[in-house]
Amino acid sequence: MSKKHDIIWLQSVDSTNEEAKRHISDIDNLSVLSAWEQTAGRGQRGNTWTSNAGENLMFSIVLKSPVLMAEDHFALNEIAALSVADFLSTYGIKAEIKWPNDIYVDEKKICGILIENSFRGKTISSSIIGIGLNINQRNFNVNLPNPTSMVLCLQNQDTRHKHHNCHSERSEGPFDIKVCLDGFMDIFTSYHDRFLTSACDLSPLRQLYLDSLWRSGKPSRFIDYTALPSGHLDGPMNICTGKDTDTSITSTIRTAKEFPGIIRGLSSTGNLLVEDLTTGQILEFGFKEIGYIL
Repeated sequence: MSKKHDIIWLQSVDSTNEEAKRHISDIDNLSVLSAWEQTAGRGQRGNTWTSNAGENLMFSIVLKSPVLMAEDHFALNEIAALSVADFLSTYGIKAEIKWPNDIYVDEKKICGILIENSFRGKTISSSIIGIGLNINQRNFNVNLPNPTSMVLCLQNQDTRHKHHNCHSERSEGPFDIKVCLDGFMDIFTSYHDRFLTSACDLSPLRQLYLDSLWRSGKPSRFIDYTALPSGHLDGPMNICTGKDTDTSITSTIRTAKEFPGIIRGLSSTGNLLVEDLTTGQILEFGFKEIGYIL
C-alpha cells in the first residue's frame, strides 16, 4: 500500500496546478498541494475556476510514473472522478460524473477536475490532477450557470450527514477543509494502489465510471462543436453506422449543430459515444468536441 499522502498547505497561489509544475522535481509521488486561495484557478476549455477563499477545496495531486500507457490516460479521469463521487457519498450526497470529469449533484456542478499529463514515449511519465470541490460556499457568482456545494446539497436534502471530525472553527461552513481532504485522499489512494501501481485489467474501473455517468441512457440535447466557424473541422470525427460501434466506422465532416441524443458509452480511449436520435447514428466525440444543453 502507498505511504500516507503528503499534503502541503499554501495560503495563496495563482493555481495549484501551476505551482505543482514549478516544483514537480522536488515533489514526491502522491504529494498534494492545496491552497486556501487561488487567484488564477483554471478549469476545462481554458475557463477560469473561481472559489471563495477558505471555503472550498482547491488542490493538485502529483503522480510520478503511474503504470499507464499513454493510450490509457483516461483511467486518470476515471480515478479522480470516482474518488470525488465516493467521497461525497460518505456524506450522504449522491453524485454523478458529467463526462469527462465534472461532478454533478441534482443537475448542478459541485466539482471540476483538470488533468495535465507529461509523456515519455508511449507511457505517462507524470500527471498533475487539479481538483476544485465546493465545500462550504453558499453564495456564488451570478454568472455561474449551475453551481452547488456540499453544504447546499445537504441543506437541499433537508438532512445533514453526521461526521464526527467535520465541524470546523476555521471555516464559515460546517466542514473542516483539512479533514475533508484527508478523507478524499484515503479514497484516491485506494484507487491508485489498485489500478496505478502495477499493470492490471482496467475494465472494472471503466465499469464503475459508466455506472456513475451523468445522463447515461437518458434523452438529452447536445451541441456538436467539431466544426470551426470557417466550416473546417478541428479534427476528423468518427461516425458509427448502426448499433455496433466496433464496425462500419467512417470519417465525415459535420457542421456544428444542436441535436437530441442519448449517451451510449465510451470508446476504448474514453471518447464519448452518443446516439443521434434524429439519424440513429452513433457519434464519437473527443474532449472539447461536444457540449451539453442544460
